[in-house]
Amino acid sequence: MNSSLFLARLLGPFIVLISISLLINLKTYRQIVEGFLENTALIYVTGLITFVAGLAIVIFHNLWVVDWRVIITVFGWITLIKGVWLTVFPANAVKISKVFVKNIKFVAIPWIVMFALGLFLVMQGYLPQPRIHAPAMQM
Repeated sequence: MNSSLFLARLLGPFIVLISISLLINLKTYRQIVEGFLENTALIYVTGLITFVAGLAIVIFHNLWVVDWRVIITVFGWITLIKGVWLTVFPANAVKISKVFVKNIKFVAIPWIVMFALGLFLVMQGYLPQPRIHAPAMQM
């Protein structure tokens, strides 16, 4: 299995699960984020874990191609940058996150997009893809 299929199979269900759980439980999500933002050690450790996850994706899948696989590459870079941001600028991350938590309905919009992207990755990773056959050479 190539790295694109593996990462689509790994990230797709992960993104779908998170987006569904957040969209169904917006009030609970708000409470979780408020508690998270009060714990600077948790923010720092989350930043480190996010950085490592993003770095792993970038190292193994830095494909800038014009097809669905670029979604994985962009996701990896965004994750890497977010990890750096949470680790190096945790106070800034807290300020910006508090703005979003105050208006929780705006949080739903990007997660609807994330759900669609996750579902797309699930389809790419798990549904059989049509095989392209080269035309037979005539003699």
